[in-house]
Amino acid sequence: MSPQSSGTLLTQAPATNGSVISGDGTRIGYRQIGHGPGLVVLHGAMETARSHQHLAEALAPHFTVYLPDRRGRGLSGPHGEDYTVQRHIEDVDALLRHTAAHFVFGVSAGGIIALQAACTLPAIHKLAVYEPAMVSDDNLSRTVLPRLDRELAHGQIEAALVTGMLGAQMGPPFMQRMPRWLLTRLTGMMLKAEEKKAPADTVTMRQLAPTLHDDFQIVAELSKNLPGFAAIEIEVLLLGGSKSPRYLQQALDTLARTLPHATRHEFAGLDHSASGNRDQRGHPEVVALALQRFFTTAPHA
Repeated sequence: MSPQSSGTLLTQAPATNGSVISGDGTRIGYRQIGHGPGLVVLHGAMETARSHQHLAEALAPHFTVYLPDRRGRGLSGPHGEDYTVQRHIEDVDALLRHTAAHFVFGVSAGGIIALQAACTLPAIHKLAVYEPAMVSDDNLSRTVLPRLDRELAHGQIEAALVTGMLGAQMGPPFMQRMPRWLLTRLTGMMLKAEEKKAPADTVTMRQLAPTLHDDFQIVAELSKNLPGFAAIEIEVLLLGGSKSPRYLQQALDTLARTLPHATRHEFAGLDHSASGNRDQRGHPEVVALALQRFFTTAPHA
């Protein structure tokens, strides 16, 4: 889970908005930038299409980059009552058909969705993922989700965000040792500061908080599908940072052993936020270079 960028973005290439209708009639909006082969970027939890704007700008000279807002965010429609993992796959399918793109890059929760999509969508010719959110135990569904749902139901947005951060082991290590009451208070101050300075079209963290339930539910469900990922026959680039939580590094290790055509690359000194915007501690140019090399290299025979 990575916080979305809410600051003003320094766009260096023209971007346009578009949309496509998914299988159940939901509108999926996206931002488009660049020229060349199509590359769809699926953002992570607590993010929107704008969270990878700087990455898209770095890739724009080489690819037509599509930055969709996943359901429940920004330019896209609501999750819907019958929201399932399959809906996400249908959304990706609709985007690929509409854009004629064949490359996909997924980050965190978006990464695990991308892996599942690659199991069934032949339109995906090459796939890269940055630290797909996979958990090896049932703590997420057994402990984190119930608490998160209670807090959201009672309008305790600050507490819910703290639960999500702690459950995903995000943030600096010292924050994992801080008392919950203090983290909750600091989160409230952060939310107020963001809302005061955010541009009018920004999807704030307070607005994104309810999407945590669905993303955590997807992570809990798809983490159990690890053996099924062995059916992915395309080339997959597994990316991660040396400073990321250990469970994400272990997930990449396991995927490297499971996927038949996987390449693993670790960025020294970077963490889970590496692919995001620069004003959110990201290093998009570094990640973009690895993606450019991977997607412009001809697939192995």
